This record gives sequence, C-alpha cells and structure tokens, in this order.
Amino acid sequence: MIEDAGGAIDYDERGSGPAVVLVPGSCSTGAAWRPIIEAWSERFRTVTTSLLGYGATAERRTPGNTSIFREAEIVEAVVRRAGVRVHLVGHSFGGLVALAVAVRRRADLASLTIIEAPAVGLLQANGEDRHYDTFRAMSDRYHTAFAAGNAEAIAAMIDFYGGLGTFASWPPRVRAYAVETTPANILDWSSAYDFAPSAASLAVIDLPALVLRGGASHPAVQRANELVSALLPRAELATVGGAAHFMIATHSHEVARLVARHIDTAERGRFRAQDALSAASFPA
Repeated sequence: MIEDAGGAIDYDERGSGPAVVLVPGSCSTGAAWRPIIEAWSERFRTVTTSLLGYGATAERRTPGNTSIFREAEIVEAVVRRAGVRVHLVGHSFGGLVALAVAVRRRADLASLTIIEAPAVGLLQANGEDRHYDTFRAMSDRYHTAFAAGNAEAIAAMIDFYGGLGTFASWPPRVRAYAVETTPANILDWSSAYDFAPSAASLAVIDLPALVLRGGASHPAVQRANELVSALLPRAELATVGGAAHFMIATHSHEVARLVARHIDTAERGRFRAQDALSAASFPA
C-alpha cells in the first residue's frame, strides 16, 4: 500500500527481473492479473495496483472533476515506488490510463502495452462516428438504467465487451463486485470520453509499444485500438484470435506470451542502446 497525500493506493509486487507495472481495468483490482503473472512463472518483477475507487485505492474524482490525469497520478506514484524504469501494461480502462501516463511523460517507462483500451475520444477526434456512436449509445443506456434504479445495469456494459451472457456467466462474487463498483465505473466512462489526446501528443511518445485487441471483440473496440496503434510511432498491433475483451482471463497464456515477447524485445533494445552510448563515450 502507498499512503499518498490524496489517499491510499494499492501496491503489491512479487518476483524479480525487469519490472512490469500491471494496471487493471474497471470493476477489478490487481488480482485480475493473476493468470498472467502465473503464466510468467516469476520471470518478471510484477507490480500490481488498482485504479481509483477499486480495491483499497481511494477515490479522488468527483462528478465535476473526472480527468483521466487523476488516474495517471496514481500510476505514476506506483512507478515511483517501484524505483526503476518499468514496462507499463494496462487492460481496458487501465490501458487508456496507461496511454495517459505515456502522454504526460512523467513516469520512467521502458515500454508500453495497451490491451483493449476504450479510446472513445480518439474515435470521435478521427471521424469514426459510427464506432463512437456505438460506444455512446451503450454507455448512455447503461447510465440511464442505473440512475433509474437498475442495480445490475452494468451487465449491459459487460455484455457489450464480452458478448451476450458474459455477465451472467461470471461467478457471483465477481458480479457482485461489478455491481458494487458501478458508481466508480460511471466516473471511468466520463474520464474516457473526456480524453482525446492529439495526434501530435501521441507522435512524440518514443517508446516501444504493443497494442492488443481481440479477434472476437466488438468492432468498435477493435477499431479504437487499431487507431491507438496507428498513432503511436513505435507501436505493433497484435490480434488475439478468438479472444474478446476479457482476454487476460480467457486467453491468459497467449496474452502473457505476447506481452513477454514485447518486454524481452524492449529490454534487448535498451541494452543495445546503452552499449552504443558507452562505445561513443569511451571509444577504443
């Protein structure tokens, strides 16, 4: 746990090796990354946290101040606690927060991985009206239903991402946590809609980046992540065949393999750059 001036921030770590900070999405905590961490078999030093309003991380937003940079601040605090340059990995809304961290350029990052980010602001800014409107219609219906007293209104959002029946298929405790944290998720959507980084701000993110999307994901989600990849100068786009939005649970071994490969490649690039710098500074 990090005791920050703005409130508590979840922090946990295990293993050794290159440091990887794992940011979960909405309605979840760092525990969501267990299948990925187990697949890596201690080959990395993994650091997990929870976003605002989830786990033990204190909410800092209000309906009048939902800037995604409030989320970025807590991830930056986690990176500082890690004490080294980290590989930042975010899933879903956590992926969008990871992108916001990269835009702010206040954290010491070695690479960036974004998995199925709801980059709705980029869709709107780039003329993808059909896909943007699909997101907006879903979230508006969900928020209206919740305001009208439907305690399980969030099921519609979960099914939008995972396919019809996804929410009903979850274990009761997982469904209950999603219902309990619906108010935080509604703030997440406000944060997401307000975040539309310019092409220029993304073009200067000089990090090796991996963007993952599911082959069975909603077309609007697929297009949003394709845009993220296209706008980052050093990004690779990979599609996980047969996977939908919740791939870190359903396709954990394939996701773990792709992310590990990306991190290993970034590490080799860092060492080559360091060797080249040393050779230039101390010529034979």
